[in-house]
Amino acid sequence: MKEYLGDDFLLRNEPARTLYHEYAQKMPIFDYHNHLIPRQIAEDMKFENLAKIWFDGDHYKWRLMRALGVDERLITGDASDYEKFMAWAKTVPYTIGNCLYPWTHMELKNPFGITGRLFGPDTAEEVWRITEEKLKKDEFSVCSIIRRMNVKVMCTTDDPVDDLEQHRLIRERHQGFVVVPTFRPDKALDAENPAAWNLYREKLAAAAGIPIRSFEDFIGALEKRHEFFHSMGARATDHALVHPFAEEAGPDQLEKIFRRLLAGESLQERELLQFKTAGLREVGRMNHRRGWVMQLHMSAIRNNNTRQFRLHGPDSGYNSMGDAPVAAPLARFLDLLDRTDELPKTVLFTLNQGQNDVLAAMTGNFNDGVTRGKIQFGAAWWFNDQKDGIERHLVSLANMGMMSVFIGMLTDSRSVFSFIRHEYFRRIVCNLIGKWIDEGDLPRDLPHIGGIVRDICYNNAQRYFGIEAPK
Repeated sequence: MKEYLGDDFLLRNEPARTLYHEYAQKMPIFDYHNHLIPRQIAEDMKFENLAKIWFDGDHYKWRLMRALGVDERLITGDASDYEKFMAWAKTVPYTIGNCLYPWTHMELKNPFGITGRLFGPDTAEEVWRITEEKLKKDEFSVCSIIRRMNVKVMCTTDDPVDDLEQHRLIRERHQGFVVVPTFRPDKALDAENPAAWNLYREKLAAAAGIPIRSFEDFIGALEKRHEFFHSMGARATDHALVHPFAEEAGPDQLEKIFRRLLAGESLQERELLQFKTAGLREVGRMNHRRGWVMQLHMSAIRNNNTRQFRLHGPDSGYNSMGDAPVAAPLARFLDLLDRTDELPKTVLFTLNQGQNDVLAAMTGNFNDGVTRGKIQFGAAWWFNDQKDGIERHLVSLANMGMMSVFIGMLTDSRSVFSFIRHEYFRRIVCNLIGKWIDEGDLPRDLPHIGGIVRDICYNNAQRYFGIEAPK
């Protein structure tokens, strides 16, 4: 019987072990999409205890604790950090089969060096004591963890109105890694609530330094902020779409829609989609002009539980996979930009594994024969970033396209300790490819295939986003 979390964890054949230990393991990390808090990096923050690391904003854990019947007070309520930690310790032994089981133990192993005993109620006191002492040390500050994990580039997720002051401070204070912002204009395009949208429009106008009285002004303001983000190192936009859309409208119709929004009038569904399509298309054009990447995160339906939304607010663990049609509207939208040769490099993510083949096949429609891997099928995301989901994603990608140009893993996390997920991903990639070699589906050309593994781990993303990493 193999040792749990041993050196060969998840590596079930000899080629996999060679690919991981000789090619993948020591590659640096390029994390092109996460929700790290720039202030924590700028201030090189130290965490008081493990609960601060594991619970703030981690709806992955919240969902499992609720499923086990843990009282909400011990999840998002007013319980102490210690009480929440102990509640999670009681939960972990029951999470078998879920990715949080290995992630929890992997985060204890690296960076804390805690191995040999599984985490649970009988070991929680010892883990609490050991980690609390270690977190006081300089080598467990946020920046020290980033360097220890061999992270070279990180892309945070930032609103267009953000002044990016924390990013400036990171540049000035810290070396050994690069942190760049990502332009996420969801609030600018979310016009379902005209009152909330107008409040945001005022913030955007102030940040851009121009009045916004027309659709043309609106796009001009986004352009100014896009230009500012570029000066701060940004090379990508990110967009959360429940489903893709492609409802065209002429300039006069867009100005009419915009005037209605200014007046606080609710839009009809088609008008709303016309506004969103036009706005997203213009951002795509900005990306093309500046050589940026456009990331489309699709098929998440959010805040499904009305009662719990009223109690806890958004993004508190009540989101799930959507199943709205994707193929036709996505093809139309990408074609809107491609018709005029203004389609930027684009990464397509889906939360619904049933759409894997659809998106993997879609990438082949808009590659241009010039940019290597121009249209990407983005990494298994959120509910899918576990072993089965990662393998399904990779198989679809390999079957329908070119896995060798894939830009690899991301954490999509608010915690620096989540960089351990890159190791988890790399072990799964090596095991899958190693299995193909072991079964005779691929030749035993380990130098060549090992080079592909290195590309997937780091090189492809670095080349794709064009962000230089420190030596």
